[in-house]
Amino acid sequence: MEILNYAFMQRALLAAVLVGVTAPAVGIYLVQRRQALMGDGIGHVAMTGVGLGFLLSWSPVWMATAVSVLGAILMELIRWYGRTRGDIALAMLFYGGMAGGVMFINLAPAGSNANLTSYLFGSLSTVSESDVTAICVLAAFVVLVTLGLRRQLFAVSQDEEFARVTGLPVRALNLLTAVTAAVTVTVAMRVVGLLLVSALMVVPVAAAQQLTRSFAATFVIAVAIGVSVTIGGTVTSYYQDVPPGATIVLLTIGAFVLLTALAAPLARRRARALAGERPAGDPAECAIPADRVAAGKNSV
Repeated sequence: MEILNYAFMQRALLAAVLVGVTAPAVGIYLVQRRQALMGDGIGHVAMTGVGLGFLLSWSPVWMATAVSVLGAILMELIRWYGRTRGDIALAMLFYGGMAGGVMFINLAPAGSNANLTSYLFGSLSTVSESDVTAICVLAAFVVLVTLGLRRQLFAVSQDEEFARVTGLPVRALNLLTAVTAAVTVTVAMRVVGLLLVSALMVVPVAAAQQLTRSFAATFVIAVAIGVSVTIGGTVTSYYQDVPPGATIVLLTIGAFVLLTALAAPLARRRARALAGERPAGDPAECAIPADRVAAGKNSV
């Protein structure tokens, strides 16, 4: 294929596959915890890290990782202790992160709003070898956490009180989930963009849930959708010269609409099949034997 002849597209496709795996892998826990927009908030905070990276001449990816992890920890602390004014504190954290990113990148000698735009909405041509190395390392961490601790994370996501009673370190696992989500945001920002990464974390999971309610099946289908749309969006972006992040998100929403349309007739077909297997009338064990009926009549 022509697309594989270019080194920048090879890097972009590798990054796209890693994003397609990691984003839904973390998103399934966020959806279970009713925190679907957490990735969006972390993306706002990560903008400050990108700006600091340009200002201090450090890697924007690693700096964004550090800042977004700190922001995710603060979000969890606010969730625990700031119950009365927690929403206000989170709003200040999110919008402060956006403002800080814009300010720092404009103060940087080599920074400009054009640099920030590539991180906000993704850019295929700017994925460097150092970015790919960072993405591979961070993606490996995400996969290890989401698969290695899947039982514990699922238990906490479903019912924190029950998980606490069973002896699980609930707060530590919640912090780990938040940190893993922050790492995933920085993994995805070069391909999808900070402002659109939350959609890739949530929509594939919602699409997979249209077909199955099993956690394992939902996990596998969501990752398959994520990889498919990131590769499809990256290839489409190259040939049609359209923004990669927007293309990937629109393909993801399209997959959700398609699976939702297919899920309804499949559910009706399953219901009819179950109804056909159920015997008509009373079950055999509930039927009254004929001899007992006759005996009852005679006794009357």
